Amino acid sequence: MDIQTEPLSPGLYFVATPIGAARDITLRALDILASADVIAAEDTRTVKHLMRIHGVAPGARPIIAYHEHSKPEMRARIIRMIADGMSVAYASEAGTPLVADPGFQLGRAAIEAGVKVSAAPGPSALLAALTVSGLPTDRFMFAGFPPSAKAARRKWLEGLADSGATLAFYESPRRVGGLLTDLVQAFGTDRRAAVCRELTKRFEEVARATLGELAAQFANRSVKGEIVVLVDRAPERVVDAETMEAALRVALRDHSVKDAAAAVAADLGLAKRLVYQAALAMEDEE
Repeated sequence: MDIQTEPLSPGLYFVATPIGAARDITLRALDILASADVIAAEDTRTVKHLMRIHGVAPGARPIIAYHEHSKPEMRARIIRMIADGMSVAYASEAGTPLVADPGFQLGRAAIEAGVKVSAAPGPSALLAALTVSGLPTDRFMFAGFPPSAKAARRKWLEGLADSGATLAFYESPRRVGGLLTDLVQAFGTDRRAAVCRELTKRFEEVARATLGELAAQFANRSVKGEIVVLVDRAPERVVDAETMEAALRVALRDHSVKDAAAAVAADLGLAKRLVYQAALAMEDEE
């Protein structure tokens, strides 16, 4: 493997790192780690180990920690380094930086400072889970980590129940059983879903079933490792003309035709124009 060590222009380079198998790193990521003037990492031990595996010598270059507990002064220090003409590679502990990752604030600060921001794409738990889930991928929403408090989590999930996209959540192994139970409460038992655990690692597991089946499967099970939970999009609502007309009659008692049509369309998930035309026809009949 030929690692290139050509000089990098001053800037911030986000480097995606393996989520499990060390060989998933890209050649360009190794080039950047070998060439950057400074290496910043969510976990310096992890990035040093990764570099050692692939024969990338750190030399005398600074390797500094930047994580969720880092103070604003550390971001300012990194930006100053770039402004002074240095190239800085940032690697998250695993996966793609900025995806549920403290690198977001660093990236935004760099953009606001007007310095170059680039990315070496690669491993991502989110995309790996979507790939093996068997769920639709033409439209998906990464919802991140659900709230840890039960009441807040249920309310948060209820707001996502009607989403027309496949939903992806990151969750800790301690709370995955509770999340699945709450998903059943918010989404029903029949929605297709997948629980992806330890992707690309030795004990990789992908459980595919309905939410009800998965909730039962993980209810009393102790699991370990990184977990991604994916849930199929909400089914399309089928509303017959009789139901729409009944809803319009109620809404028209207290609202104008326009407002009644808008309210019914939003409530039943129908096109506003269709409902408005039906409301006009009802007005003419009366």
